[in-house]
Amino acid sequence: MFSYRHGFHAGNHADVLKHMVLVQVLEHLLHKDKPFWVIDTHAGGGLYDLTSNYATKSGESLGGIGTLWPLRKDPATPLAVKALLDQVARLNDGNELRWYPGSPQLAAQMLRQGDHLRLYELHPTEIGLLRGHFESVRRGVSIEEADGFAGLRSILPPPPRRGLIHIDPPYEMKEDYRRVLQTLKDAIPRFATGTYAIWYPEVARMESQQFGAQLKRLGGDLDKVDWLHATLRVKGAEKGGLGLYGSGMFVINPPWTLYERLAEALPWLVETLGVDDYAAYTLEAQQS
Repeated sequence: MFSYRHGFHAGNHADVLKHMVLVQVLEHLLHKDKPFWVIDTHAGGGLYDLTSNYATKSGESLGGIGTLWPLRKDPATPLAVKALLDQVARLNDGNELRWYPGSPQLAAQMLRQGDHLRLYELHPTEIGLLRGHFESVRRGVSIEEADGFAGLRSILPPPPRRGLIHIDPPYEMKEDYRRVLQTLKDAIPRFATGTYAIWYPEVARMESQQFGAQLKRLGGDLDKVDWLHATLRVKGAEKGGLGLYGSGMFVINPPWTLYERLAEALPWLVETLGVDDYAAYTLEAQQS
């Protein structure tokens, strides 16, 4: 149950898609003066050292943020990609890329006084890293060693009635797919105006391959909520393997600006990060 460590995968192509979308949602929420909450159901360690044994052993960041980092000042870099790179640059000195922010760190460095970050993590090692990372933060961040699916149910709606809920389990267990769907069915009626950002992997597993369609059906069932669905695939699936070849982001109540930003960024990312002729993207949306 506790074998997954995100340090192996930090900064890979899936993180690029996920965090690019999260930065766009956060920027949109920051346009209004009213406070909001960010709730992360599977927070991880918060910040990752790309020179650590975990990161260098897999080398996955080289095919993601490592490829994009030299392009951060290139005027041809799409706005959504550049916005993510600007946040990564806040953690790194000069031209050296060492630190990569997980979603908790991205949110923490973007939120204002009065906004709130609530983090859930169950992994016994990751929760220690997460608490250590935010040890000096006395206000604005709450951390619980708890099941994020169950924790979300107990706190919705958040007091300011504005917020981003990020749902990002490891999907090591097939049960995670079912729990995401059930959590959304329960959460959206409680907090119908919230923005929900759900990440999922593209792997050679039936549950993964069916998940995007299941999320879209859910969006249709829940009073025709607005949604946006984006995928980024960097290579073809390995025969008989479970290797990650792409990922998806499904956003409920997305910012109106998100589709246009992704329409610019995704083709560029396919060209920049694509490994073979199977590299591709999809982008679709529903407005009620």
